[in-house]
Amino acid sequence: MAVQETGLGTDVDGMHGGGCTCGDCPHGAREGHRRAVAAFLRRRDEFAAGQGLPAAVAHSASASRQWVSEELTQRAEAVAERGRAEGAARLARLWRRTVCAVWGAVLALLLGEALTAVGTGWTGARTAALAAALVVAGTLSAASWLHRARGGVLAPVIGEDNRMSTSRTVAACWVLFVGYAVLLLAARLAGASGHAERDALISGLDLARGAGVVTVLAVVCGIAVLVRRVVSLRVLAQRLQKVPAHRPRAADLLTDDSGRGAFADIQYVAISAVALLFAAVRLARRPDQLPDLPWGLGVVVLISAATYLAGKYAEGGRPVVLSVVRVREPGDLDGPIRTGDDIEIRGAGFVPPGAQGADRLSRMVVRIGTVDVHVPLVPVAGGFSNPTDTALTVPVPADVEPGAVEVQVVTAAGVATNRCIVQVTD
Repeated sequence: MAVQETGLGTDVDGMHGGGCTCGDCPHGAREGHRRAVAAFLRRRDEFAAGQGLPAAVAHSASASRQWVSEELTQRAEAVAERGRAEGAARLARLWRRTVCAVWGAVLALLLGEALTAVGTGWTGARTAALAAALVVAGTLSAASWLHRARGGVLAPVIGEDNRMSTSRTVAACWVLFVGYAVLLLAARLAGASGHAERDALISGLDLARGAGVVTVLAVVCGIAVLVRRVVSLRVLAQRLQKVPAHRPRAADLLTDDSGRGAFADIQYVAISAVALLFAAVRLARRPDQLPDLPWGLGVVVLISAATYLAGKYAEGGRPVVLSVVRVREPGDLDGPIRTGDDIEIRGAGFVPPGAQGADRLSRMVVRIGTVDVHVPLVPVAGGFSNPTDTALTVPVPADVEPGAVEVQVVTAAGVATNRCIVQVTD
C-alpha cells in the first residue's frame, strides 16, 4: 500500500507572477509552495519510473535506492519549509478576514432587524440587540488585532498541534452566544424606564429559565478543558501520536489528524450547531430572558459531548512491531538474516495520522542494536511503497554485531515501538 503525497504543485524557486520570492509576502509564499510541491511530485514520479538516476549508482539497487531516498528527503524538507512559510503567511492575513466576517455579521443583523421592523416599527429590543452586537464585534476586533500573528479571533481555538480544535471551537461559540445574550439583557435593562420592566428583565436571568443553556455551556467548556488534558497525557504516555500540521484549516473541525472525516467530531459540531440555532431563535423571540433551551435538546447536546469525549479516549494507540523477516529477492535462496540483507518489519501504527508527507516519512528510524538506520523512501506512482503504516524495509548495516539483536521503530512523532529480537549471523 503506497502512502499518498498530497498537495497541488510548485517549484522551489517559485515566484508569484512577477519576481517576489520572499517568505514575508503572502502571495509569494503561497506561489512558492505551490510550485515546490509540483516540482517534488514530478521528481518523485520520475524516480518511480526509473528516470533521473546518475550512472554511478544505477548499477546497484541498494545504492540507487539510498541515493533516491536522500534526494527526495532533501527536496521534501525544502517543500516543508515552504509549507511552513505559507502557513505563517496565511495566519498573518487571516485576522483581517475574521474582522470582516465579524462586522459582516453585525451588518447582517442590522439588515435583518430593519426588514423585520417594516410594519411593526423599531423597538427598544432591536436597539439593545444592535448595541450588544457592536460591543461583541468591537471586542473581537480588538482581540484580532492583538493576536493578528496567530489568526485573529481564531487564535484561542487553534490547538498546540497547529490544528483547529473542535472542542474549543464549540465551547467558544457557546461562550460568545451566552455573552451576547447577557449583553442584550444588560442593554435592555439600561434603557428600561419602569420598575416592572426592570424587574422582569432581571428575573429573565434566573437559573430556572436558563438552566438548559447554562448546563450546556458548563459541559462544553468542561469538555474543552478535559480533552486538552486527555490528549496531553496520552501523548506523554506514548499512547497517542501527534504530528503538528503546517497550518490550521476549517476542515480540522470535522476530520482527524490524517484528514479523514471523524464521526465523533462531525456529530458534535452538527448537534451543537443545531442547538445554537434553536437557542438563537428563542432569544430573538424572547429577548427579555435567557433562551430557555428545552431539556430534551440539552440532553441531546450532552450525549453528543460525551460521545466526542469517548472518541478522544478511544483514538490513537502505540505503534507495535509484530515480526521481523528477511527480504528475499526473486531467485535468491532462503537463509538467515545477515549484515547487508534487507529486513521487513511488520506491525501497525508506523505512520502517525498527518505524517503521510515525505518530510515526515523521512524522519522514521529503525534502531537495530545500537545502530540507528533511517528508513529509505521508495517512490511509486502517486506515493511511496516504503515506509507504510504496517510494514517498512531497511538494510542491516555492517556495524551491527552478529547475534541476538533488538529491533525497534521510532516513528515521525518520536514514539518508539516495542523491541523485537532477531538473530543476525555472519
